[in-house]
Amino acid sequence: MAVLSERPLERRAARAMQEPLRAWIVVALVVVFMMINFADKAVFGLAAVPIMKELHLTNEQFGQIGSAFFLLFSLSAALVGFVVNRVSTRIVLGVMGFVWALTLMPMLGLVPLWALVASRIVLGAGEGPAYPVALHAVYKWFPNHRRALPTSFVSVGAAIGVGIATPLLTWIILTYSWHVAFGFLGVVGFVWVAVWLAVGREGPLDAEETGAGATGLDHVPYATLLTSRTFLGVEIAGFAAYWALALAVVWLPSFLIKAGGYTPTTTGWILVLPPMLQVVLSPTLGFVSQKLLAGGVSSRVSRGLIASGCVAFSGLAMILLSQSTGRIVQVPLVMMSFAVCSVTYALGPPLIGEISPVRQRGAMLGISNALFSTAGLIAPWLMGHIVDVGANPAQGFRHGFLLAGLLIVAGGVIAMVLINPQADLARFRRQGGARR
Repeated sequence: MAVLSERPLERRAARAMQEPLRAWIVVALVVVFMMINFADKAVFGLAAVPIMKELHLTNEQFGQIGSAFFLLFSLSAALVGFVVNRVSTRIVLGVMGFVWALTLMPMLGLVPLWALVASRIVLGAGEGPAYPVALHAVYKWFPNHRRALPTSFVSVGAAIGVGIATPLLTWIILTYSWHVAFGFLGVVGFVWVAVWLAVGREGPLDAEETGAGATGLDHVPYATLLTSRTFLGVEIAGFAAYWALALAVVWLPSFLIKAGGYTPTTTGWILVLPPMLQVVLSPTLGFVSQKLLAGGVSSRVSRGLIASGCVAFSGLAMILLSQSTGRIVQVPLVMMSFAVCSVTYALGPPLIGEISPVRQRGAMLGISNALFSTAGLIAPWLMGHIVDVGANPAQGFRHGFLLAGLLIVAGGVIAMVLINPQADLARFRRQGGARR
């Protein structure tokens, strides 16, 4: 009977192996999805100066609008995580992309403050579930031991989006207006939705899969999963990395202009560099992690130690950035501060998938994203407040990045100690998780 029960899994795994082209087409479309997702975020920071001038905003007020984006971000990520346990990811991703595009279009006209705030809140609600749902869609095409590499490609979709979009959006803002830049991204979003609904497919490794997730377990109480060492470690590392991400999206352009003395055009090109480093780094370390895992190295080391070590390294770079004045060192420090920590988004989700029963994976990825992205609620507002109370904007930014660097280092170190999926799985079995 045990042999017979494995045959459906074997057939689905064989089908996934026989459709590598389809699997990688889905990955490519999901990468573009993430590119649009982060271009939508980046345009707000790129347009910071004209938005603040047009709407007569202080730094703290602009930071509050940046934080408003995350007001429903986490809640939406958690709720949709449960939805995709039962609803096709093809449909959910299509609806999300449509909501993003629709939300951006009103920005083409004259925008009162309330409309900008409302747009950012709704856009945040639509984008909150993006990364976990995208990964859940990809994981239906790749078994556990082959997930690190496609996950790394999905994670760098954000970097590619920022890298490609930043110079283009900067040019649109300077040549036309920030309104046109928002509208342009809305049109791009509608085009992606049309292509996705025509080409995207659901993978064969569905909820009946038994070869991934918490091996041998059909269900583990959510309270047990959410308090496991690995989940807590991934969340702490993710929160620290997301603090950096939120600052990069909302405040890094202003920091480079006001504290670094760069022109808007030069700033646009500098902002391309961290994503380009991420494009190389995440797939490379994802590949290394996958090879180490295949060679018998524990996932605590091959996934957890690499991810959390990268977070701590970024924090150290940000501390140095906060004290730097020379342009020769500033640019590489910007790259390391905002790119290296992103590796945790390539290796963290496979760790969550490793300890989660398949039927609970979508919800766990959604909850994970919801929790660590709460950093976005705090970081932009706190940085704006620090800048406003500082002796001058340059000094305020330096104090803000020093605080952020210390927080990020602490997050990486704590995650190193906590993450241990093998110990968690052993505990789940001892506590009597439901078996398949």
